[in-house]
Amino acid sequence: MENFSQVSAMALAYLGDAVIEIKVRELLILKGYEKSAKLNNEARKFVTAIEQSKAYLKIADMLCEEEADIFKRAKNSSHLNIPKSASPLEYKNATGLEAVFGYLHLKRDEARINEIFSVAYSDIL
Repeated sequence: MENFSQVSAMALAYLGDAVIEIKVRELLILKGYEKSAKLNNEARKFVTAIEQSKAYLKIADMLCEEEADIFKRAKNSSHLNIPKSASPLEYKNATGLEAVFGYLHLKRDEARINEIFSVAYSDIL
């Protein structure tokens, strides 16, 4: 498949969740965290729907048209199971952010992944 923008929004979000998780784990290990309890506690600062929604708000203006379209498709998906810990908007924003990361991963655009990740989580890094 060459046109990754045609991959389902939920599939992109599924993949993007893993991309964000790997970026977070890599970052924490490089920062010197070693114990699993501490790693898990620190990772929560990045991977909850609430934190991902905050991260999206920081990068919303820097998304190109293609990335913004991917975000909107995922955010507007009707297949969302919203957890009690986040508002519907927070969960939709988080899903959209994950989809963007999934899309960029399929495109093998590691530089863009790193750029967005560093801005999205600048206050935590």
